[in-house]
Amino acid sequence: MPDIYNHKDMSSNAPATSSAPVTEGDDLTKARIAVLLSGGVDSSVVVHELAQRGLHPDCFYIKIGPEEKEEWDCNSEEDLEMATSVARKYGCHLEVVDCHKEYWNQVTKYTMEKVRAGFTPNPDVMCNRLIKFGAFDAKCGHDYDLIATGHYAQTEWIDGRKWLTTSPDPVKDQTDFLAQIYQWQLKKAIFPIGHYMKEEVREIALREHLINARRKDSQGICFLGNIDYNEYVRRYLGEAPGDIIELETGRKIGEHKGLWFHTIGQRKGLGLGGGPWFVVKKDVENNILYVSHGYDPATAYKKDFRIHGFDFLTEGIDNLPHRVTFKIRHTPEYHRATVEAVNTADRQAQFIILSDESIHGVAPGQFCVIYDEDHHKCYGSGEITM
Repeated sequence: MPDIYNHKDMSSNAPATSSAPVTEGDDLTKARIAVLLSGGVDSSVVVHELAQRGLHPDCFYIKIGPEEKEEWDCNSEEDLEMATSVARKYGCHLEVVDCHKEYWNQVTKYTMEKVRAGFTPNPDVMCNRLIKFGAFDAKCGHDYDLIATGHYAQTEWIDGRKWLTTSPDPVKDQTDFLAQIYQWQLKKAIFPIGHYMKEEVREIALREHLINARRKDSQGICFLGNIDYNEYVRRYLGEAPGDIIELETGRKIGEHKGLWFHTIGQRKGLGLGGGPWFVVKKDVENNILYVSHGYDPATAYKKDFRIHGFDFLTEGIDNLPHRVTFKIRHTPEYHRATVEAVNTADRQAQFIILSDESIHGVAPGQFCVIYDEDHHKCYGSGEITM
């Protein structure tokens, strides 16, 4: 069964807590629990689930939204109102933790450096590592044994080790967004709604008359509400117009506003007639975007690629099985593959992924998330390189 609540001692590289951490088998009432309460329905039901067990965890609203409110359509004020209402309903203390500078100095820096170099980054993945389980822990989380979030993911103890495992909801499963957190962060993480389907979470929220029971899920970047990704990039990098070239003919067929607004495999938003067109290559040095015309251009697919900097989630795991499943984007589908090790040095691990089938839109900078053959246990993830 999923081990949603149990917790073992943190690894040696984890921040120290003020007293002995809760260990596996202890009553959860002995644990100091922090809930990251965003104002959305998922994290609100987390508070309910813990309250059902007689607990009153401390709740924290992480503030990372932009300061330029006149320039951005941001839901931060409404989010905080929702979070305040839920915390009050369950008699929990709510504190606002300002991680604005950390987000914009770390996650934004990471994102902009990657897109400027022509890669396809994932700010949500790094927000989990650097902010939700990183900056927050440095500011407040180190005083707690467990940090609870509304992610659709689970944890299980298998052979004495804590694993990140998938949610039963294949559409909502968010293990891919968590696959870059550190081992000590996973040891402190719990996901109290991870064993539910999304519709079950909605039903609980409606039954309990939560203020945000019918609120739509955020579609923006991490905590940034309705901010459009291209606007997010344009705000920091501006525009850099260049040519769009048809790969097969070398013919110029249009202009782009910046390579960073496009990703390998992209099919929409190119502004070209006579489609469909697929982005197949980016020449960063010459600022050229190459596209291919047709429904299934061979250049848009790959069967093998290299990943580096693989982050192993579970302590003591220093290699991958020969046969795995994987995904390179947030979709319900998994792909089967064989893995070949190139270098397994700690935090520098490199592997070659040999997919059983051709994969559309493999792009440098994306994270390849690796699972067991049953796509149940998540080993971690590495960044795709070519």
